[in-house]
Amino acid sequence: MAGHSQFKNIMHRKGRQDAARSKLFSRLSKEITVAVKLGGGTTDPDMNPRLRLAIQNAKGQSMPKDNIQRAINKASGGDGDDYKEMRYEGYGPGGVAVIVEALTDNLNRSASNIRACFSKNGGALGETGSVSFMFDRVGEIVYKPEAGDADAIMEAAIEAGAEDVESDEDGHTITCAFEDIGTVSKALEEALGEAESINTVWKPQNRTPVDEDRASTLMKLFDALDNDDDVQNVYSNEDIAEDVMERLSA
Repeated sequence: MAGHSQFKNIMHRKGRQDAARSKLFSRLSKEITVAVKLGGGTTDPDMNPRLRLAIQNAKGQSMPKDNIQRAINKASGGDGDDYKEMRYEGYGPGGVAVIVEALTDNLNRSASNIRACFSKNGGALGETGSVSFMFDRVGEIVYKPEAGDADAIMEAAIEAGAEDVESDEDGHTITCAFEDIGTVSKALEEALGEAESINTVWKPQNRTPVDEDRASTLMKLFDALDNDDDVQNVYSNEDIAEDVMERLSA
């Protein structure tokens, strides 16, 4: 019986991993579709910087080449959905500032669903601009640990014109000015090879401490947002102690 239970647990975890992978690929495909359409149908990555970044991110997440090409073909053929970029802002439990980026083909559905995520999980959706002033819009370039040691990455980042580098056992995160992401990422690629991901992100200026009870509800809010098909990215400024995170993850 124990063996059967263990097998079920393994299958459950694998099912969750497969579902997360499928959702990730769906989000990457959406970004490729939008990049092609906003680029006037241009499918040449060298002539369409946003598409080049979308393809590079897809490759960094091990998205199959066939999936990438299918998304490009669908968008260039006019068959892809017409997605609109939307940003939603609000507060989560404990006054945590939250920014949600979405790509949607139905504005009413997205607004209603995201508002419900906030209200059902101790938060409140606000107006555009209500929390974004507490964040900086920056470029973020991520490399895997094997790209080099911390000193080598720091040297390459300085040469490329980046602003900051954070290195740990999970890899290297390089930050640059929003408007410099193209030139910095290209210089880093020449020095270090292809990045795992290249994105423009919302980086919090300060962090908001959150106790364990509010942190638990906040995680539920993030899970609800992550499960929404229209949501692409979620940014927040919470500060949760490591021991609290360990208990919540147990």
